[in-house]
Amino acid sequence: MRSAKITRKTAETDITVELSLDGTGAYDNDTGVGFFDHMLDQLARHALFDLKIAATGDLHIDDHHTVEDVGIALGQALSQALGDKRGIRRYGACHLPMDDAQVRAALDLSGRPYLVWNVAFPTAQIGKFDTELVREFFQALATHGGITLHVDRLHGLNSHHIAEAAFKAVARALRDAVEIDPRKADAVPSTKGTL
Repeated sequence: MRSAKITRKTAETDITVELSLDGTGAYDNDTGVGFFDHMLDQLARHALFDLKIAATGDLHIDDHHTVEDVGIALGQALSQALGDKRGIRRYGACHLPMDDAQVRAALDLSGRPYLVWNVAFPTAQIGKFDTELVREFFQALATHGGITLHVDRLHGLNSHHIAEAAFKAVARALRDAVEIDPRKADAVPSTKGTL
């Protein structure tokens, strides 16, 4: 099983992430930020990752440190679980429709972190959750997971739908990228021989 457990403790947050890439989409996420937990659940379910996240953070200030640090820890767990990336498909992409919203995600598990984020939200908040934190999460995930990640909002009127479509699109792209390629299960997917 390709799995990892990461613990990250700072003066602002205390986070444990348990991740299995070869799961069934089971999840148990508790960050203290309700909407964010809902998005993490979507990520696990649609990537078919087994994911358990327990986080406490300085929510009396705001949600920023918790959301960003979960992204950091999850990126580290993904990188650790992938190991030398032997046999993976490496690339993944998805056009994800959700009612009024359509989001496109494309990614490369290249080891070269880069985020292109073309996702605008019509509102500053979803409930009490700051929509700008969606980008912060994906920036941290891409940086610490070594992912080249492009996310584009093609359509969307409802901020909740846009955010959820983004998480689901990235999840489906990750699912494709981490899968073992039966035609090259013994090789790292790069002409360089390493990622």
